[in-house]
Amino acid sequence: MSEPIGLYIMAAMYIIAGLIHFIKPKMYMRIMPRYLPNHKALVYLSGVAEIVLGIGLCIPAVKAFSIYGIMAMLAVFLLVHVYMLSSEKAAAGIPKWILILRLPLQFGLMYWAWIYLN
Repeated sequence: MSEPIGLYIMAAMYIIAGLIHFIKPKMYMRIMPRYLPNHKALVYLSGVAEIVLGIGLCIPAVKAFSIYGIMAMLAVFLLVHVYMLSSEKAAAGIPKWILILRLPLQFGLMYWAWIYLN
């Protein structure tokens, strides 16, 4: 365990988030942009991606690949955050100011991943 604890915290966060896609898929399907096809499959696929990338953070041989994968995934997830801002139903009752704050949070999460590249 020579990596910083923050890397393992990030890994756990993505693994748990990925598992929630399978526990509460309807929560994620509600926020999927309408123009994307097959919402259920995309929710499960993104859950698998989060789990695999989170595990990958803990494996030195694939850590860099996982970091780039997380950064790409977060960039794609920006579509969902923008959609939530534009759709009352997708916002799910979350106040608009929180939805707005989530946009820069995505970039903060990307930076958090990026700092572990070495």
